[in-house]
Formats: sequence, structure tokens, C-alpha cells
Amino acid sequence: MINADELLEKMNPNQKINYDRLLQKMIQTWQTQTIRPKILLHSCCAPCSTYTLEYLNQFADITIYFANSNIHPRSEYLRREQVQKDFIRDFNAKNNTNIQFLSAPYEPNQFVKMVQEKHLVDEPEGGKRCSACFQMRLDLVAKKAQELAFDYFGSALTLSPKKNSQVINSIGIEIQKIFSVNYLPSDFKKNNGYKRSVELCKEYNVYRQCYCGCLFAAQKQGISLKDVNKEATAFLNSSHQ
Repeated sequence: MINADELLEKMNPNQKINYDRLLQKMIQTWQTQTIRPKILLHSCCAPCSTYTLEYLNQFADITIYFANSNIHPRSEYLRREQVQKDFIRDFNAKNNTNIQFLSAPYEPNQFVKMVQEKHLVDEPEGGKRCSACFQMRLDLVAKKAQELAFDYFGSALTLSPKKNSQVINSIGIEIQKIFSVNYLPSDFKKNNGYKRSVELCKEYNVYRQCYCGCLFAAQKQGISLKDVNKEATAFLNSSHQ
């Protein structure tokens, strides 16, 4: 399997890295070698997985890994997990695909402890707290990918215009040096990926949340977590039992 570092070594170290182009080069290599790799893809939510799965499934076997202990409250975590499962089920049924789903344990105390110990509570959205959150989740994905012998680990986070793809990819590439599994570079928002995700959310009636999930970000944004909990609980008490 091709390693992102092999491609980066051929680039000018002073130029901004186009991670979408790196992914395209990887896919070209897979096709040339008639390889269909196994990818463990972190997903923060169903909306970010929509276009990402539609695109990647053409070239690889995908398993979604829902590892998001940053999401608060628990009811909202469970709602997003269920919506992710529902989308994969519906996508598979409509497209005759076989995308799989795995979920990591929900350990919100570990996320809060990490934020507090690193003094990141008051960091602005998009700052060091987000980078630490990316690191925490990508570590989990890489560890699971290595454990289950996947060829690559990656994340659908790069689909969001609100997430820094340069930061996410640089973290992923560093993490692959620790584990025996390759990182999948990406910038899924490119090529109208985000626009397509909005269309797919409408097509599949996918719930699109109003905040990333983080307690600290929600508080800064003035999100009513009481209302979120009420709505999420109602969803879970409906037909999704």
C-alpha cells in the first residue's frame, strides 16, 4: 500500500500541501495495481460521511468508525450514532453496497479530562482544543485499524468547511508513524464535496446538527443543551428503539 509520506517526499517542502491531490494519486495507484484497500474511516456524524462514502466506496471497502467521546450530552451522542447507522443502512440498501459500521466506547470523561489537563477550556473554536480533539480521535482510529488489519485509517472530518483540513491531515500523518497502518490523506470538501453532502442529507433525510458536539464549544455558541437533550431524547424514544 502506498504511504502518504512517499508522495510528500516528492513535493516542494515550502508549498502548501493539496491533500485532495494526494488522495487522487493514491487512488490512481490502487487502480493501476488493481487493489481495493480496506479503510477504517472515522466519522464525526452522518452528514460528514455522506459524500465521503459515496466517493470512496468506488475504490475501497469502507468501515465507518464512530469514535466521538467529545459529543455532549450522552443523548445527543446516541442520536448521532443512530443517525449514522441509519444512513449506512439506507445507503447500502439503495446502492447495493456493503459499508460496515463500528463504534468506539463513549468515554466523555476522558475528553473533558484531556481538555482540562491541557488548559484548553477557553480556547476558541478551531483552535488548540480542536487540534487536541482531532488527535484524540485519530489515535483511536489508527489503533483500531492496526488491531483489525485495515490498510488505511482516515477521517470524514475534512468534508466540513469549518474544520481545518491542513491540521487534520498533518496530525494523521504524524500518527501513522506510531502505528503499523497508513493514513489516508483527504480534503473531502473539494470537488463540491460539501455541496454534495447537503444534497445527500436531503435525499436520505439525515439530521444535521447545529454544533460540533463539544460541551465547551456549545457553551460559547450559546447552544441550549437542555433543548438538545430534549430533542435527542425524543428522537431516541421514537421508532429508533
